[in-house]
Amino acid sequence: MQQRLAALKGRLSGISTELVAEHSSDWEDLAIEREGDEVLESIGNAGLLEIRRIEAALARIELGDYGLCVTCGGPIEPERLDALPDTPFCRNCAS
Repeated sequence: MQQRLAALKGRLSGISTELVAEHSSDWEDLAIEREGDEVLESIGNAGLLEIRRIEAALARIELGDYGLCVTCGGPIEPERLDALPDTPFCRNCAS
C-alpha cells in the first residue's frame, strides 16, 4: 500500500503541475486543452479518493483494526483484502 500511495502522490503532483501550466491563446487549442484539463481533474479526484482510502487502511493497521469490517466488525475475507487491500468492508456490508 505504501508504494501505491507514493505513486498516487507523484501522479497528483504531475497533474497539479499540468493544470497550472500556461494555456494557448488560440481558441481551438484552448478548447482542446480545457477538455484535457477536465480529464486530468477527474483522474486527480479519483486519485485523491484512493489516497484517502489507503491512508484510512494504514490507520486501521496502526490501530490493529485492519481486516475487520468497519460496519459489522466481522472479518474481511483474505481474498477480498488481496484484491482490494484498502477496503473497509466485508463482502456482505459492501453490497
